[in-house]
Amino acid sequence: MLRRLFAPIDIAPLVWFRIAFGVIMAVEVWRYFEHGWIYDYYIQPKFFFTYYGFGWVHPWPGNGMYVHFAVLGLLAACIALGLFYRAATVLFFLGFTYVFLLDQTDYLNHFYLVCLYSFLLTAVPAHRAFSLDAALQPKLRSSTVPAWSLWLMRAQICVVYFMGGIAKLNGDWLHGEPMRHWLAENTSFPLLGRYFTNEWMVYAFSWGGLCFDLSIVPLILWRRTRWIGFILAACFNMMNARLFHIGIFPWLALCSTVLLFANYSWLRRLFPRLWGEPMQPRETPAFGPPLSSAQRVTVVMLAAWLAFQIFMPLRHLVFYPGSPEWTEEGHRFAWRMKLADKDGGLTLIARDPATGKTWIVSPGDYLTESQFEVCSFEPDMVQQLARHVASEWSHVNGAPIEVRARARAILNYRSPARLIDPDVDLAAQPRSLRHATWILPLTIPLGQ
Repeated sequence: MLRRLFAPIDIAPLVWFRIAFGVIMAVEVWRYFEHGWIYDYYIQPKFFFTYYGFGWVHPWPGNGMYVHFAVLGLLAACIALGLFYRAATVLFFLGFTYVFLLDQTDYLNHFYLVCLYSFLLTAVPAHRAFSLDAALQPKLRSSTVPAWSLWLMRAQICVVYFMGGIAKLNGDWLHGEPMRHWLAENTSFPLLGRYFTNEWMVYAFSWGGLCFDLSIVPLILWRRTRWIGFILAACFNMMNARLFHIGIFPWLALCSTVLLFANYSWLRRLFPRLWGEPMQPRETPAFGPPLSSAQRVTVVMLAAWLAFQIFMPLRHLVFYPGSPEWTEEGHRFAWRMKLADKDGGLTLIARDPATGKTWIVSPGDYLTESQFEVCSFEPDMVQQLARHVASEWSHVNGAPIEVRARARAILNYRSPARLIDPDVDLAAQPRSLRHATWILPLTIPLGQ
């Protein structure tokens, strides 16, 4: 059975994705220049919330970040054109992942997905047709790729949809929050907006989103429902784009969904001379010679990748008690998309243990407005800021100081609740991937 992973299949879907991905990323880089986000996110801040284990990642000095993004745009164009594909995909993966790791403030699920896709593109031969590389190197041309390369890309979008659906199986979402409030803020939406304050519409969106995420993959994979599924996917993603303004994610998800199709003859009708000869269908026997050493290594790596992709979204069930939307533990890298509306307030209290003197530290002295808005309700970021404040004041004070937090948060329109134990010196707590016992549990039920 494993031999079928190495059977030749049509290269067209990978070519489609390569072009779509490159174009989308080139547009995204342009948006960063156009909206001034490079300065806002990577030059203006004085302090950055680094990911655990990546404290050594820092922005380029001077105008280096502008140069970095310009290079990313050029690499994205090369990926779309299939020019210097291998080098372009590797450099884009490294360059974009570097940007992603600079600041937790800017975490977005679709940026994590871009990191994953750009890594997978380094492994799959999506440049062997309809590319400048294939035009310049005729020996490179091929109308087929190993089946594993397409199924690997398919598996990634399947994980996103399915795990997004699993994440919606929580009490808040099933009771219509935060969708109820989001819809009430968008009553001007064309045609449907007038119904957005009706309870039946709230539950239609909440439960409909849940059912969509769990069913869209089998709907498209099954030939009889494929076009119904794709129309639903198009409507769903366009609705998300209009309601939530979530950047490139709807477009990236929709282009990824096309990978689930079984027939790509419609793609080959576009500039047919650039594709080469179409693959002739043939059966691959389930039994035959044993896999080579290289093939066995490939199977092991594929299995490890899929295991990781399944483990990360579910890790909170084993390692982190409480709601991930409240504690933020296990929330990132888990496709827990649009599940929470959260706000917070934060005050830091510094104390000199030698003298007993205490004083208030304003987070605004260290953070931009957007950083403070996110940090105020994310406990691990509050702790990271507290450690930074302690380090700076210790240099000024000449001795270690303590930093505690008065942090309250509102999750899905509940009443405000205390988020962090105010008696714990956060500066003395080591950064860790383990559960933080100083995060207080959420005890306020929905509707209060």
